[in-house]
Amino acid sequence: MPTLSDVIDALEALWPAGRAEPWDAVGLVCGDPQAQVSRVLLAVDPVHEVAAEAIRLGADLLVTHHPLYLRGTTTVAATGFKGRVVHDLIKHDVALHVAHTNADRADPGVSDALAAVVGLRVTGPLVPDADDPAGRRGLGRVGELPVPLRLADFAAQAARGLPGTAAGLRVAGDPDREIRTVAVCGGSGDSLFDAVRAAGVDAYLTADLRHHPASEAVQHGGPALLDAAHWATEWPWCEQAAAQLDEISDRHGWQLRTHVSRVVTDPWTLHAAAPHPVP
Repeated sequence: MPTLSDVIDALEALWPAGRAEPWDAVGLVCGDPQAQVSRVLLAVDPVHEVAAEAIRLGADLLVTHHPLYLRGTTTVAATGFKGRVVHDLIKHDVALHVAHTNADRADPGVSDALAAVVGLRVTGPLVPDADDPAGRRGLGRVGELPVPLRLADFAAQAARGLPGTAAGLRVAGDPDREIRTVAVCGGSGDSLFDAVRAAGVDAYLTADLRHHPASEAVQHGGPALLDAAHWATEWPWCEQAAAQLDEISDRHGWQLRTHVSRVVTDPWTLHAAAPHPVP
C-alpha cells in the first residue's frame, strides 16, 4: 500500500505545481505524508458535502480541482465552513490535495476531458504553453466534430454529454449555423476570446460567460457561444484523473480504490424560465 507521499509524487508528475498560475493555491492542503493510502475520492469542489462523502467512503485522500483557500487565510478555525472542512478531514485522517490551473494546462487536462464528453477530437491547445515543444499543453483546447452539425444539434449533443445542472446550456448564435470546429475551455473562459477569434473556430464552449464580453463577441461576428455551468465543464476531468490514477496504481501494484464524486456542487439549484417575452 502506498504512502500519501508516494501518491502525491504521482499526482505532481501528472500536474506539476510549477505549471499552476502564480495566483493559484495548489498542492497538499492537509495530510500526513507518511500515512497509508488505499482509497481516493476525486471531486471538483472541497465543500461540506464532498468532505462528508470522503469520510463516509473511508477515503484516505480527497483530490479536488478547486482550491479550498484560494486567497489564503490566517485561521482554519471551525467557525467557518472552510475551517470546518479542514477539521472534519483531519479528524477522520483524510488528506486533501488540489490540482487547479496545473490540471487545466496539463496533457491531458481539464479541457481534454470536456472536449471528449461533447464529442470533439482534440487538435491542439487553444493557448499553447511556450515551454512545451510538443505543442500539446496549454489552456483550453481546439477540436473537430467527426461530421458537421447544426448549432442546435451540437448544443443538444453537448448537453447530453455534460452532467446535468439547473442552468443547463445557454447558446448564442443562429441555430442552423454549421459547426465543424469548436474551442472549449473548462471553467471560466471569457478571458480567452482573443485566442478563440484567432483560432477561427465555428463555436466556443465554456462557462461563466458575462453579458458584455459575450455580446461583444457576437457583435464582432465571431463564433457561436455555448455557456455551461462552471462545475459541469470541469467535472469530466474527475473521471479522466481517476483513470490516470488507476493506471499508475496498476503499474505500481498499489491496489488503490478510486471513486469519483457524483455530488452536484454547482451552486445553482433551480432554473425558472421567464414565461413571456418583453411586452
